[in-house]
Amino acid sequence: MGISFGLDLATMARFNLLTSRWKQLSQRSKDTLMEMLNIGDAAKATGVSAKMIRHYEDVGLLAAPRRTEAGYRQYSAAEVHTLRFIRHARDLGFSIHSIGELVGLWQDRKRPSRQVKALAQAHIVELEKKAHEILAMKATLEHLVHCCKGDERPECPILENLAEEGTEDVPTVAKPSGRHGFALR
Repeated sequence: MGISFGLDLATMARFNLLTSRWKQLSQRSKDTLMEMLNIGDAAKATGVSAKMIRHYEDVGLLAAPRRTEAGYRQYSAAEVHTLRFIRHARDLGFSIHSIGELVGLWQDRKRPSRQVKALAQAHIVELEKKAHEILAMKATLEHLVHCCKGDERPECPILENLAEEGTEDVPTVAKPSGRHGFALR
């Protein structure tokens, strides 16, 4: 003998349909929550440390993420994608300021590409300058190494050069002269 609550078949069908819909929506909510990553998982997924993720939020490169009721950060797929974009720009040596501009341009689908190209070209000029400075330092160090006998004697032109006063802010470019055949100016 069944228990009757006074519900007709149509009402029972609607109840079953609503229950089924509620289960589907509930599962979608769970799936959405599962797609959200905490800061540690976002760091692993992007190659950006949790400390840097917080820094990017602080400087405005990344919008503040949603938080759980307990206050934990939760990152969406879009935010993870933005973190990867930031990491790739950092890998190319762009400054935080330039990355902010690039993120803004990337998110603006109506941007003119000439703005992006101009940023990249300016960065190339900066990289060329740094490369020149690094090559000058390398040449100086190679010259100092060549001048150092590397024997048991205490005299060492490398240490003497490092100890010279007045060269702290001067780029190091080797020029022959002086006691060991070089000078920095």
